[in-house]
Parts: sequence; C-alpha cells; structure tokens
Amino acid sequence: MKGLLIKDYKLMRSQNRFFIVVILVGIAMTLIGYDYTFITSYLSFVCSMFVLSTISYDEFDNGYAFLFTLPFKRNTYVKEKYVFGLITSGLAWLFGVVITTAFQLITHTPDFSMIDWLIAELMLMPALWVVLAVMIPCQLKFGGEKSRIAIFGAVGAAVVIGIVIVRICDFLQIDLAAVLNALPSMGIGTITVLLILIALIVLLISEKISEKIMAAKEF
Repeated sequence: MKGLLIKDYKLMRSQNRFFIVVILVGIAMTLIGYDYTFITSYLSFVCSMFVLSTISYDEFDNGYAFLFTLPFKRNTYVKEKYVFGLITSGLAWLFGVVITTAFQLITHTPDFSMIDWLIAELMLMPALWVVLAVMIPCQLKFGGEKSRIAIFGAVGAAVVIGIVIVRICDFLQIDLAAVLNALPSMGIGTITVLLILIALIVLLISEKISEKIMAAKEF
C-alpha cells in the first residue's frame, strides 16, 4: 500500500498549481465576507475529490493491465484509495481549520468559542466521508463519464428512500418532527459523535462494495 500511496502523492504533486489556485480562491472567499467555515469545507471537498482523478489516471490507456502486474492485491488497491482520500481530505480539513481559526482570532470575532468552533468543523467530516463512500465505488464501477450519471441516480435514490421513511413514519403514526426537535437535547457533541460513527459505517460498507467491484473487473 505504501508504494501506491507514494504513486498517488506524486500524481498529486504534479497538480501543485491547481492546489495553489484552490487555496487562494478559498482564502479570497473568506476575506470578502463568506462564512469562515467555507474555506474548510471548500478545501476538504476539492482535495478529497482528487482520489477520483488518481483512479482515472490508473484507468487511462489500459493502465490497469500494467498496474496489476505489480505485487499487490486488488483489495489492497481499493483500501489505498480510501486511505488516500481520507488523508487528503483530513490534511485539507486541518489546514482549513488552522486558517479559519487564525482569521477568527485576528479579527477578534465576538463570542468566539474554540470548543463550539471545533465541533462545527468536525461535523464537516462525516459529510465528506459519505461523499467519498458514494463517489469511489461509482468511479471504479462506471469510470469518469458514466459515474456522474450513477451519482445522480444515487442522489435520486436517497431522496426516494427519504420519502419512503417519511411515509412509513406517517403510517406507523410516528411524529418525525418531534423526533428531530428532540435531537438538540442530546447535545451537539453527542450528535457529532453519532454522525461520525454512522459515516464510518457507511465508509466501511462502501469499501467492501468497491472490493467486489474490483474483483469482478476484467482488463
């Protein structure tokens, strides 16, 4: 896995100008009045999506046929993509937190609470992980072009599932609004931990699906 991570890191280094532009755009948006959480979410999302570019590079010009002559298994390849996605998004998230915290302290934002701020930033991570959990198997299964259609289909399916859940709650006479209103009483910290655990479970399920996709590939 170490060799695969080094390969993807070198691919990432070849795009250093792109990342400089991304960072400058994020800082500029923050300076002109966007919410301070913007730069963290923006950088984390853009950097986490680079894992999809590495998959496209690997597939290009029948690259898999050469790549898998090297001494590693297909499930190792899949695991490396998830690890790489988590590392890139995590480093981008950390950089965004440092930058935005510095802005908060320099501008003397009133009622600034470091604990509340970190919890708010932590809540971005589950969303990023769920995005990775959807994008990576779609990219592995359908490739760059068809994966976009598959992702739209996944979003549509999520909407349909949400509607079905609401209908079931209505049928069972469960007050869904009351349940949602009761969530704040659990505390924002507890909710954040629950979201992180749910996102990790989704990520693990996604990784197993991706392993099956790669095992079935022929090239």
